Amino acid sequence: MSDIYQESVKSDIKLTKKDVNKSFFLWWWICEISNSFERLQTLAFCACISPILKKLYPDEKDLSEALMRHLNFFNSQGIWGGLVHGITIAMEEQKARGEDVPEEAITGIKTGLMGPFAGIGDTVDWGTWKPICFALGVTFASNGSAIGAILPFLFTIITLIEGYYIWNLGYSLGQDSIKTVLKGGWVQELITGASILGLFMMGALSANFVKLTTPLTIKMANAEPLAIQNIFDQIAPGILPLAITFIIYWYLKNKGQNYTKILLTIIIASLLGALIGIF
Repeated sequence: MSDIYQESVKSDIKLTKKDVNKSFFLWWWICEISNSFERLQTLAFCACISPILKKLYPDEKDLSEALMRHLNFFNSQGIWGGLVHGITIAMEEQKARGEDVPEEAITGIKTGLMGPFAGIGDTVDWGTWKPICFALGVTFASNGSAIGAILPFLFTIITLIEGYYIWNLGYSLGQDSIKTVLKGGWVQELITGASILGLFMMGALSANFVKLTTPLTIKMANAEPLAIQNIFDQIAPGILPLAITFIIYWYLKNKGQNYTKILLTIIIASLLGALIGIF
């Protein structure tokens, strides 16, 4: 009778949306606080799902084993790594109900997915959304607009919404969410779309902030000197800034990202060009 009662209690265990969201916001605040060279985000991972584990495992022994299970090494991107948390929570809920979910499967899901989703998150968030938001802020600020001081916080809002959706997607779909994300194709479409938007923004910023003209002229007999800059403008306005931008892009792509060397080269070339009258 006692066993039947315990099985009935296990089958009634179910997490609410409030439990899942509370875990997400806890992770949102502490995901980078516990970083150490030995375990990186391990303690933050364990802490954010601790309230859920306490609800799933009222027995002290089961709770202790669950907590120990999530003290293994973990490190991923804070936003997209949330998919791993969602899947882990779903698997722990199934295990607490008495379904056959081995501990090795839960640990394996965490270990196997934290790397791939860290790569996706770094590309989408740090490589695309952040430069776009900060570039917009710099553009407005350079024109004297107070909006420039607010726009960088747009990155926080975007990643908060993104993280909330990914976390709940991982929980609602469980292990199937891996197929949804990796095989659905929408991640690649998101990266491609964001990259196009980023290129558009960088092109607009280059046209506005890279300034380069030449005062050189060609002397002509019985006529006014012919300004070379006018010839360039007739070919394509802003062709010199565009050329400099492409040269720097070529260097970054083929010679490495040595920004100090690029800045020193630009300063020296500008001083020499102004000294001999080319720029």
